[in-house]
Amino acid sequence: MDHELGIWLVRAEAEALGERLRQRLGGDVLRPWLVADMAPLEQFQRVFPVYRQWLLVMATGIAVRYVDGLLQDKRYDPGVVSVDEAGRHAVVLLGGHEGGANRLAYRVANAVGAMPVVTTATEARKPLVLGIGCRKGVSAQEIEFTVRMALGDVGLDMVREVATVSVKAEEPGLLDFCEQNRLPLRIIALAQIECRAWAGKPSAWVRETLGVDGVCEPAALIACPRGHLAVPKISHNGVAVAVVLDSWEDWT
Repeated sequence: MDHELGIWLVRAEAEALGERLRQRLGGDVLRPWLVADMAPLEQFQRVFPVYRQWLLVMATGIAVRYVDGLLQDKRYDPGVVSVDEAGRHAVVLLGGHEGGANRLAYRVANAVGAMPVVTTATEARKPLVLGIGCRKGVSAQEIEFTVRMALGDVGLDMVREVATVSVKAEEPGLLDFCEQNRLPLRIIALAQIECRAWAGKPSAWVRETLGVDGVCEPAALIACPRGHLAVPKISHNGVAVAVVLDSWEDWT
């Protein structure tokens, strides 16, 4: 494989989304309609093994037909994520772990505000979502200390993802914490939190800085809409953490 990410469009109507994804994620945008003498599916079959990962901007049904017959071994096949042309869902189809598609789905989600759809068994058995807010410059160690306070006797291996507000998307300490613990980071737009601004323990500092009452609780609840707040906000040394428990059995 010579290239990292291929972004395949099936229609010119997806140009704007494809370009946004390229700007945020890198990679190459491929437009099969520009090649008049070869069918799109044949083009894809030829370039499929060239890329380490694929982002297919199309319905999942079309994506399944595209990859049919091309797979060799899950240890070496490219990771594949399908995203609809409206940028609403980033669905992991192949190579969630080995091909890095789970991580790619989160990158797509953070780039365009999509919902990452990850169905691998390891992630499905992790019921906790952490909401984290922090002041600028806090370290990964400070974040982990507060997270472990919030989790109590529960280990980080039960955490599925971390959610935070968009203005903290590049916070070094938060990124380091997620990287060190191999946790995907879900970015929630500030506008979304403004629309669901409930906070059990409002913060005057957050209200003054961001215009909302809190970050960690609403971010976690937005990331896990069917979950409930298992641990309300715990604050320590510039870090705020809330824990949401997800369970389909509680959904009515």
